[in-house]
Amino acid sequence: MIEINGTSHERAPRPGQCLRTYLREEGCFGVKKGCDSGDCGACTVHVDGKPVHSCVYPAFRAQGRRVTTIEGLAEPGGLHPVQQCFLDAQGFQCGFCTAGMIMTTAALGAEQRADLPRALKGNLCRCTGYRAITDAVEGRPPAAVAPAPGAAVGSNLGAPAGPQVVTGAARYTFDLDVPGVLHLKVLRSPHPHARIVAIDTSDALAVPGVELVLTHKDAPDRLFSTAQHECEAEDPYDTRVLDDVVRFVGQRVAAVVATSEAAAEEGCRRLHVEYEVLPFVVDPARALAAGAPVLHPGKTSNVVAELRASLGDVAAGFAQADVVHEETFRTARVQHASLETHGAVGWLDDDGRLVIRSSTQTPFLTRRAVARLYDLPPDRVRVVAGRVGGGFGGKQEMLVEDLVALAVLRTGRPVRWEFTRAEQFLGATTRHPFVITLKAGARRDGTLTAMQLDVLVDTGAYGNHGPSVMHHGCHESLAVYRCANMRTDAVTVYTNTVPAGAFRGYGLGQVTFAVESVLDELARGIGMDPVTFRELNVVRPGEDLTAPGSHADDLGIASYGLDQCLAHMREAASSAVPSAGSSASPAVVPSAVSSASPSAVPSASPSASPSASPSAGSSGSPSDASVPRDAVPSVWRPDAPSSAGEAPAGWLVGDGMAIAMIAAGPPGGHFADATVTLRPDGYYEVAVGTAEFGNGSTTVHAQIAADELGTTPDRIVIRQSDTDVVRHDTGAFASTGVVVAGQAVLRAARALRARIEAAGPAVTTPLTAHGHSDGTPRSVAFNAQWFRVAVDPDTGELRILRSVHSADAGTVMNPLQLRGQIEGGVAQALGATLAEHVDIAATGEITTTGFRQYHLPTFADVPHTEVHLAATSDAIGPLGAKSMSESPFNPVAPALANAIRDATGVRMTVLPFTADRIWQALQAISA
Repeated sequence: MIEINGTSHERAPRPGQCLRTYLREEGCFGVKKGCDSGDCGACTVHVDGKPVHSCVYPAFRAQGRRVTTIEGLAEPGGLHPVQQCFLDAQGFQCGFCTAGMIMTTAALGAEQRADLPRALKGNLCRCTGYRAITDAVEGRPPAAVAPAPGAAVGSNLGAPAGPQVVTGAARYTFDLDVPGVLHLKVLRSPHPHARIVAIDTSDALAVPGVELVLTHKDAPDRLFSTAQHECEAEDPYDTRVLDDVVRFVGQRVAAVVATSEAAAEEGCRRLHVEYEVLPFVVDPARALAAGAPVLHPGKTSNVVAELRASLGDVAAGFAQADVVHEETFRTARVQHASLETHGAVGWLDDDGRLVIRSSTQTPFLTRRAVARLYDLPPDRVRVVAGRVGGGFGGKQEMLVEDLVALAVLRTGRPVRWEFTRAEQFLGATTRHPFVITLKAGARRDGTLTAMQLDVLVDTGAYGNHGPSVMHHGCHESLAVYRCANMRTDAVTVYTNTVPAGAFRGYGLGQVTFAVESVLDELARGIGMDPVTFRELNVVRPGEDLTAPGSHADDLGIASYGLDQCLAHMREAASSAVPSAGSSASPAVVPSAVSSASPSAVPSASPSASPSASPSAGSSGSPSDASVPRDAVPSVWRPDAPSSAGEAPAGWLVGDGMAIAMIAAGPPGGHFADATVTLRPDGYYEVAVGTAEFGNGSTTVHAQIAADELGTTPDRIVIRQSDTDVVRHDTGAFASTGVVVAGQAVLRAARALRARIEAAGPAVTTPLTAHGHSDGTPRSVAFNAQWFRVAVDPDTGELRILRSVHSADAGTVMNPLQLRGQIEGGVAQALGATLAEHVDIAATGEITTTGFRQYHLPTFADVPHTEVHLAATSDAIGPLGAKSMSESPFNPVAPALANAIRDATGVRMTVLPFTADRIWQALQAISA
């Protein structure tokens, strides 16, 4: 007997079963699976009052003990004080880690609370950057006032699902009981390149419980792309559900479907596969060389896409330059590391229709892809996304739904497939590794004269997202600057490695790292302050956004806050203690928690005297008759120094900054439809397709609808992410949740309001109206990041003494939520900049297969970031809003590289900047 939340459970655990799976089988879905190895803390529960990671706690040891899960932490009908604090502080985004975080926090004593970096070292959060979690744990929520009718936009409104998240009641992909469900497991390739000669399935089918084995002979013989875009031409069709040629270690070879996971895994072990091993290539430069093995039939090379274009005369531009700098930069593979892994469960409904419940950012595009693969009419496929436990672009792919669908159609029974954490490294996607060489020149007066960009992109074994990541990365990173002479030569290539895919920033983070680093060197070369150098050269209001190559002509500057962002950078560099704001910032909201900030730490290289910005003020006006928004918060300022303190004696101290620009949405269309209904009970129902995975779009959609309808957000009911109950939505990616789907919600709400006003007092319900947005024209958002760092010259250890981020997000729809997106983006970028990398051996094998080897930022690793906001209102976005979910990531790596350069004289060119690499670079310049 095990007592769970005060109730006796008599069922004995299976031999070898962990407590996590036992609890979930008993209906405690708040206990999450994140790592399988006790590394992430998402599965934390209490056993006799003590917190344990239930994924590594044998279930039999809980017999005769009291187990408390998130569902039983509080008395029925109420909230535990810690749950209430997390709700008040909105100490979550996707929420997948939240139950475990709350359970750990609830067990902390006073001494442990005084040392949160140590106390929370066993709980990971990929979304928040830990600042909101600090607010929650310390019981210091931001000021929040219930908005008056019609005044929700601009308030710190909490997520509508917040009460469910903090109590474990929010339902993610596998948080439901599906009677009779079968389990799918796959055998993965041990070779980087091989032809499958034969598969003997007889021993696998003899395993008790095995119902079906699927091989390439059972799968449709047609190509598709795992990448999902509205415009299908963006991605090469080069992938099969199951192929007779494998092109990377970890590719699917066959699938086993059984009555239990154990039986399916044993079935995989008993498959006998005969391979013809083929030549392979894992280095992108070698993949381009003559004689390299060509990965895909019908191709004469491994080139997936190319961009070769120029503006002006680059040679003449370099001839005019007084200073020229050229450098080569390399970025690493980075895993999305969403705590909810990829997975789906499918079944046939009572009408025989295929239903797939998936952890996806693209329900409608996934339905389109599945229907096409299996020759099904779209209305015979339903795709549902519950709450999604993190995405970051990684779930803009169809990595599981195709195979689950095949198994359901073959068996006629429900089938589930949930990636293990190891599979997430082996069989999901990563950030694209880039090799970037940039040559740039400038005159002594600071004018850029020429920029020449060479880019090599490794897309892995399949081309999903490869061409568009390359084009996107090479565009806004250059177009943010005015330079008459530019040239880009970029190529994306196949290699026999795990495929890359969409990831926050979509190529801009990689190329911006190079651009902003080289421009920093140019500023140094002419003796100019880096902020002033950028002020002289950045694009200005009313100017076209130009870069080499053909680009959609619907992208423009619909509001301009880059001058304010640069002013915030100058302000940070000029003072060791952050000021309360600037003249461009109408209000200041103090933070309840201190952030990393030194007291009187001198810069290693004082900047030159600041000069006036060449472009002051902002342009643009609110769209769709936006009402003015006052008291827009501009900065969350620390109220006390953090534990980072001053630099230790003998350490080298320096400052660095960088900027970035990003387009809201992809070219070629991104569509959203919304329906708003006045119900008979007086509530308004908003039906919109955008998936919620911590992006916060659900909250903003409720705010937009409430304001337009003159009501309060508690009277708005959101229905979303179900292809049966909402209209088409391209998906929650490319920073479109507010600027595209939000626009559709605004138009639908506005149309409904007009209908209600026209009907007058005699209005009958339900009354419905629709809104549509096609994602064009598109605006741009701006970001800037500044760091002060200290480096130990004896070890290469780096400490961030202060972090300042400025963002031009247009109208601030939800200040607290926006702060969280920025802090989370900076934290994720710091992980990629300082520690994270997926390693691939010369044999093509991935050697990083778990969080124990892959260092995600923990509570102790992430400094608090001061967040400043430019005061602008966009002429395109709904109510003047702009996108801000991806862009905070992009300037972080170059800003940190520039700070290290300022402190040490070392130019770091290879990500990540681990201590050993910094130390080796220091030794090289001192030799």
